[in-house]
Amino acid sequence: MELGQYMKAIVCEKFGHPSTLVYKDVESRQPKEKEVLVEVKACGVNFPDTLIVQGLYQFKPELPFTPGSDIAGVVKAVGEKIKHLKVGDEVFGFAAHGGFAEEIVMDGKAVFPKPPNMNFPIAASFMMAYGTSYHALKDRARLKEGETLLVLGASGGVGLAAVELGKLMGAKVIAAASTDEKLELCKEYGADETINYTKEDLKAQIKALTEGKGVDVVYDPVGGNYSEPALRGMAWEGRFLVVGFAAGDIPKIPLNLPLLKGCQIVGVFWGSFAMKFPNKNIQNTMELMQWYAQGKLKPHIHAVYPLQDATLALEEMMNRKVRGKIVISN
Repeated sequence: MELGQYMKAIVCEKFGHPSTLVYKDVESRQPKEKEVLVEVKACGVNFPDTLIVQGLYQFKPELPFTPGSDIAGVVKAVGEKIKHLKVGDEVFGFAAHGGFAEEIVMDGKAVFPKPPNMNFPIAASFMMAYGTSYHALKDRARLKEGETLLVLGASGGVGLAAVELGKLMGAKVIAAASTDEKLELCKEYGADETINYTKEDLKAQIKALTEGKGVDVVYDPVGGNYSEPALRGMAWEGRFLVVGFAAGDIPKIPLNLPLLKGCQIVGVFWGSFAMKFPNKNIQNTMELMQWYAQGKLKPHIHAVYPLQDATLALEEMMNRKVRGKIVISN
């Protein structure tokens, strides 16, 4: 496809169910001086994508827009101020939206050279899940070796990355999820203990598994009815990480709980961190890449869909059927 021509993309013309998205031709764009044009080979599907198209996310893009944030592909053109990349480089990166398409124009600071031993679907599964979880555990929770980490929604994209990273950082990891099948995958990724919170009392199980001490860090991408019992199961000076609300409901937390526990409720917004502190994010990304190269991290691909079936991928994500990551492939 030549520059200036049209490309295929998934377009959100009105907020609503993923089934209302349109697969159509849109005009290609040229990169500005600090931007990069990438031919998209793969794009990860993340839970926020299901919220963005419904107009339920923290930020609403201007209509019409193309969803998709986590991309991997080949550099097609670079702006004149881009020095770290050239045409033909294989890359991966993160954008606010625009990834469910054949091409995307991205800020050069958010695009990284792809390791040669990492294929495009894996690269497109990496940035948001591992970037979010590593920023949460390292920068926000300051997780220490020997501490106990509870991960809610532990079989999802960010949850499974948190299980894997928590174990790698020396924590005892308790994985909590909604089915035994999901928890089996968590065990494969290093979980020491598991809680099926559809069958077991979350607070009681936390107490039993920690001999009454409680957990030092809670990683919560779920929200809903699970946040408060998890917070009640915290140790003194614990850190409760607010990552997202996959359950759909934003919980109302009684503020006497952090007082009684001497604990912190800490917000985690990796996308904003990556934009505000690009150098710190690059450092984190380099550390993650090193672990990947050493074989210590292995993203789990649940399924790969062609671009025209992106709506089906989003529906599968909404139906809570996904373990690990779904990827859109061109």
